[in-house]
Parts: sequence; C-alpha cells; structure tokens
Amino acid sequence: MDNRFDLIVIGAGPGGYVAAIKAAKAGLKAAVVENRRVGGTCLNRGCIPAKAMIHASTLYREAVEGQRFGLFAEEAAYDYEEILKYKNETIDSLVGGIEQLLVANGVSVIPGTGTLLAPEDGLNRVRVKADGEDGSGCSAESLLCARHVILATGSKPAGIPVPGLDLPHVVDSDGLFALEDAPTSLLIIGGGVIGVEFATVFANLGTEVTILEALPKLLDNFDKEISQNLKMILKKRGVDAHLNALVKECVAADEGVCVIFEEKGKEQEISAEYVLVAAGRTPVTDGLFDCGEAIQMNGRFVAVDEHFRTSMPGVYAIGDLTGGIQLAHAASAHGIRAVEEILAEDAANGAGPAFAQDIDVIPAGVYTDPEIAQVGITEAQAKEQGIEVKTGKFIMSANGKSLITKEERGFIKVVADAQSGRILGAQMMCARATDMIGEFTTAIVNGLTVEEMLRGIRPHPTYNEGIAEALEDVFGEPLHTAPRRRP
Repeated sequence: MDNRFDLIVIGAGPGGYVAAIKAAKAGLKAAVVENRRVGGTCLNRGCIPAKAMIHASTLYREAVEGQRFGLFAEEAAYDYEEILKYKNETIDSLVGGIEQLLVANGVSVIPGTGTLLAPEDGLNRVRVKADGEDGSGCSAESLLCARHVILATGSKPAGIPVPGLDLPHVVDSDGLFALEDAPTSLLIIGGGVIGVEFATVFANLGTEVTILEALPKLLDNFDKEISQNLKMILKKRGVDAHLNALVKECVAADEGVCVIFEEKGKEQEISAEYVLVAAGRTPVTDGLFDCGEAIQMNGRFVAVDEHFRTSMPGVYAIGDLTGGIQLAHAASAHGIRAVEEILAEDAANGAGPAFAQDIDVIPAGVYTDPEIAQVGITEAQAKEQGIEVKTGKFIMSANGKSLITKEERGFIKVVADAQSGRILGAQMMCARATDMIGEFTTAIVNGLTVEEMLRGIRPHPTYNEGIAEALEDVFGEPLHTAPRRRP
C-alpha cells in the first residue's frame, strides 16, 4: 500500500467520510482511517437506528389507537426481533452506500485505529493499528504520511459520577440498542434529546418509562414552551418525568436496578428492569495522540480556530471532537469547511474558498411525536442579547393537515428583528418539524425578512402552511386565527 497521501482523515463518521469524499472530488489523494464501520455513531449507533425504532414504534402506537380514524386492530402486536431486523437492515443499506461512494471517489479506506504522531520531514504522520485477521489476535501496524490530517473521531456516551453505574442492567445508548428484548420498565437518567427520543420509542411499545432530569426542564437548550408541552405529551403517553432530580446511587434490585435520587429536598427511589444513562456525550480521544503536547486541548475537546485548524500545522479537527453543537449535519458541514480551507491553502493564487454553507446557523431536531425543531435564536435569547424583536406564533390545531392526522399541542413560532423584519430564529413543535425547519435556516443565512418569506405560496393542505400563518402573525394576525380582543 502506498502510504503517502494529500489528506488523511481519522474517523469515517458523517464529518470524516464527507471530508474525504469532498477532498477526493477536488483531486486530492485521500485516505480515511476507521476502526469500526463507516458512517460513525450517527449511522450505526445513533441517529439512524434511533429514528428507525421511533418510526416502527410509532406505527405500532398508531395501530393501537386507530379507532380515532375508524380503524380497529384489537390484536395489534409487535415482534421486537423484527423491529431490530428492520433497524439493522436500514443501517446496513446506508453503510453499504457510503462504502460504495468512498470507493467510487477513489478514497482509500484503511481499517484500524489511527494515532497522530509528531511530524517528520515536513509531513504529518498517522500510525494505524489493526487487529490481525488471521485469528491469532496479533496486531499489525502501518505508517501513513500526509501534508494534511483531519481528526474526526466523534464522540461516545458520557458517564456520570454516580455509584452503581457498572451494574449489569445499567446501560448507555449503545447497550440499549444491543438488547434483544424490549424492557418491561426503563428508567432514563437525562432528559435531553437522547433521553426523550428513547422514552418515545419504548413508551410507544408499552414499556413503563421514567425520566430523571437534573435541570428544571426537559430539552434544556430548547424553547421553554417546547419543553413544557413535551412534558405534558409524554405524561399523556405514560412517561413519568421528574425534573430537578439529582441521581445519588444505583443499586441492584429484584426488578433490575433501584435508582435513588433527590427531588425537592426529599430522597426517593424508583426501580426498573433497565436504567439508561443518557447524560450527554464525550469526545473520543483515546489513543488518538502520540505527538507530545503538540495538540492544544480545550478541556476534553481539541482546540481549533475559526478555520478548524489545531495547534499542529496541517492538522484540523471537526465535529463532536471540537465541542459545540453535537449533530451529524454540523460535523458534515465542518468537514466540508475544513477541506475548503485546505484547498485554499494549497491554491497557487492564494484565493479564499467559496464556502457553500454557513456553519454558524445549525438547525436542530428532536424526533419525538410531535417532532421538535429550532434554528437561530429564541425570544428569550434575543432579550438576553438586547435585541428588540417581534414574534409570530401559530397554533397548529387550526391547520387542516394537523386536524386530519389529529396532531397534539403543535405550534410554530417565528422570531424577527423588530426594525428590519429579518428572520432571527424559529421554533417548531409539530408534525414534520424537522423537515420544515430548513426553510427558516435558508431564510436566516440569506438575511430574508418576514415579508420576503411570505412572497412564496405554500400548498394546501400541508403542515407547511403553518409557517405562513406564523409569519403573518408577526405583522398582525394570521388569517386562520380568531382576532385578538382589542383593549
């Protein structure tokens, strides 16, 4: 194997494989080093499997509740083994697609764990260690060289300093995916995105679900109204959510695990067959560096500048490894930007890159039912920043498509600059919110105003019509809402 490349990417997740393909399309000789399957956490152990299970479990719940639409399925049942098979087939299909893309673009995929070494003779070096394939258990090492390296090793489930987390029935998200049967009861430590999505899956399947969240609200980074509505919807679905709940200890119990926690100054305990620790994620840096102190860190994360350059010349870092928002599409955007920076640096004329994406505006979505999405700033954040804003809001119970599908507690909220009318943010809790939020992302990065967004006609009947109603409410009142009472 030729060991010299223009670019070596360590990690083939949504940031790494996108960066490698981008570089190859630009004519660079690129390699990607990966010690597991391509696609990273998102594809194999995160976004895709979680959303597949949400889809399957939601179909089951809708079948059970079909009498709302005049449909009766008294003997509705699910086969968890078949749900897992469907999940795994989805993963395999997408992984296979990425493998084909890498090959088609001439990217060398090198299996093994990549370690960044100190540079030598003006080139950065990566040591790759892979387990032997002869069954002997021996390992093989190879040394790769390149002028540029992108670190894209992503993140893994984070632990918390609580005694008893090593018990057999205490799992992280990877462990929960590996279960062969749906738990009869599940206690989730953490009410963030991972926690509420898994709560949705297993509540749909009839599991008794409890959430313990240390903060005052679920989805702490989202609009307050979204958090309040989500808690009420989850309660209706049978999920018991405790807020301001501090977990003290996990102990073995006949039912599985007993979790001791403090809520409102009072110690309480709840038992469940399984406990899921969903307390965030931490960057994967184990074995990544063998280059002394050449790489500057920012706490647990790799420190980078606005160009994703690390403190080592020619070495970049992207995605979850660098902190900030931990989303697959953010990592992909980082990977594209890093490659464009490399291309600009290598360009003979020194011209700067023509960036295709604004990486400062990242939409976020949560795949509960209804879905949740937001981009830009909230009204509360605008107030904190001293920005005068106007807001518009539309309750989706007046939307025809929402009535057809009997959606619950949905709304769309728009935040606009009070003077210019420019869109600053949007928050949505409704069906297809994660699909529709992109319209607001485009508006924000292009500086569109409320009036400019209203120029386009949205088809009927669609959930998307609610966007126009929320925009109209910024100016006064949406057409399909009763007039407000005048003083």
